[in-house]
Amino acid sequence: MKTPPNLFKLALARGERQIGLWLGLASPYAAELCAGSGFDWLVIDGEHAPNDLRTMLATLQAVAPYPTHPVVRLPHGDAALVKQVLEIGATTLLVPMVESAAMARDLASATRYPPRGTRGVGSGLARSSRWNRYEDYLHAANETTCLLVQVETADALAQVDEIAAVDGVDGVFIGPADLAASMGYLGQATHPAVRNAIEDGIGCIRRAGKAAGILCADETLAHAYVDAGVSFIAVGIDTTLLANATRSLAAKFATVRGAAEAPRNVSR
Repeated sequence: MKTPPNLFKLALARGERQIGLWLGLASPYAAELCAGSGFDWLVIDGEHAPNDLRTMLATLQAVAPYPTHPVVRLPHGDAALVKQVLEIGATTLLVPMVESAAMARDLASATRYPPRGTRGVGSGLARSSRWNRYEDYLHAANETTCLLVQVETADALAQVDEIAAVDGVDGVFIGPADLAASMGYLGQATHPAVRNAIEDGIGCIRRAGKAAGILCADETLAHAYVDAGVSFIAVGIDTTLLANATRSLAAKFATVRGAAEAPRNVSR
């Protein structure tokens, strides 16, 4: 068997916009439900959701039969964790809080085999190579691996040109919430100053020839970021969608709560 191509990475390289959904429920069952909903990509969140290596693995397995691409967000950019997540079969990694080009270079190295990088060779133990059933895996993996780095502070955004220029970085994802906090607008990710900074950052990333990404659950603002040139955008979060839907349903029946008539013919 040949190593499959990374269709998400290829789509970004062709300039095809990819629409995604954030997964925070840490449930393979829920992830499989979302995998059939028509999104191009799904983020398995290991930073703010209660995912560990085993739930990430189970989620990758759950969504594998569906035409959507799983992106695993690590809790941090540790090289050993990068290796483990690649070995369980993730082909696209999203790494938070990348603050400099030096950090981006270290991550690019950690995700690639020598001589291009420093990734350890253990494919015989790994789902990534289907336990060496992909006979070309060691030579194909460097090209099928996709690295997305998150720029999430004002200091990092000021260096986005250098970060985006790093060889091995396929896309740069701007984190609005943390960026807003670092700019003095905690909880105000839609503040005009934050929006302006994000749109400037998107332009810098595009000029470097890399894909720009963002998470935005506000439909109107999401379209604005699409117009600004983002290549991959997550437009919702499963936890928020479920919370809003259940709250809305409960509210529809709030007026009849406690209004039932007493039952009749009750034996005493």
